[in-house]
Amino acid sequence: MPRSLLTRRASLGLIAAAIAAPSARAGEPLRLGLLQTLSPAPFYIAQERGYFRDDGLDLTFRFFQSAQPIAAAAVAGDIDIGVTALTGGFFGLAGKGALKVIGGALHEEKGYAGSAILVSSKAYAAGLTTPAKLAGHSFAITQYGSSFHYMAGRIAEASGFDVKSLTLRPVQQVANMLAAVRSGQVDATIAIASMARPVEAAGEGRIIGWAGDIVPYQITALFTTGTMIAAHADALHRFARAYQRGVADYRAAFLRLDATGKPIHDAGTDAAIAAITKYVFVNDPNARAKILDGVGYYDAGGALDVADVIAQFEWFKAQDMVKTDAAARSLIDTSFLPTR
Repeated sequence: MPRSLLTRRASLGLIAAAIAAPSARAGEPLRLGLLQTLSPAPFYIAQERGYFRDDGLDLTFRFFQSAQPIAAAAVAGDIDIGVTALTGGFFGLAGKGALKVIGGALHEEKGYAGSAILVSSKAYAAGLTTPAKLAGHSFAITQYGSSFHYMAGRIAEASGFDVKSLTLRPVQQVANMLAAVRSGQVDATIAIASMARPVEAAGEGRIIGWAGDIVPYQITALFTTGTMIAAHADALHRFARAYQRGVADYRAAFLRLDATGKPIHDAGTDAAIAAITKYVFVNDPNARAKILDGVGYYDAGGALDVADVIAQFEWFKAQDMVKTDAAARSLIDTSFLPTR
């Protein structure tokens, strides 16, 4: 065979291989809706370390400004999976059969600095020094029916006063909640540790308690639609497997304690921080300290606190924010991740 023909055939073969290779390597597209905060850190770690890619998935993050729109985006088909706090809006959609909780994420846990009860310096100076003294004060939340509304209600119950005695101020975004406390426009709010501690360090507010010490609960969870479960269960199983690898790395990096109860920080911690800062605290010289200050608790394996999800659903129903006859257990699918 002439050399020119051999060369031409070889070139064509290389071109064909080059065309075929990307499709062979390309993963199944999957879109995850989440907040661009520290709380979804295991997902950042799993993404940066290629765990989703290893399981044949091309995962894309879709960032939102608050929790309730993530549930709406899932129902609209704009995302495939969501991870955020469960809200009245979420339970309303889930009660109609549109959404299912499939796994656990951030858990408010006693002894871990998750969500802080943050009060303005002015209110603190005037005597608002404990959660039990919140009655009669103004309290910033994102929206009625939000997780912040729920936390305020549960803290009120645990502290012995009616949540209706709080003047709730919906300000739409977490950043606005912090700004309202820092400026003294409201007396109190709830903020994750990585956001609350810098406010306190700057003398612009005071932390008077931690939600996890008062009302431990499943603050964020994974969810998807019934359509996704029916049509793409295999992809969801692979997603769950990759996510569990991220959770394992997160727990190894941040949640190990020594004999005295002090966190163990090592080279694995630094590597995890490097992955996380691709998404939050980007180019922030204080990123390491902020992350270590704001580490929240994740159960092993991404386990879901089923009993607490049911309790949340019943609370929103009792507040007349969710109208459905659906059984709480029907809102949950435990076939993808373990339960607590």
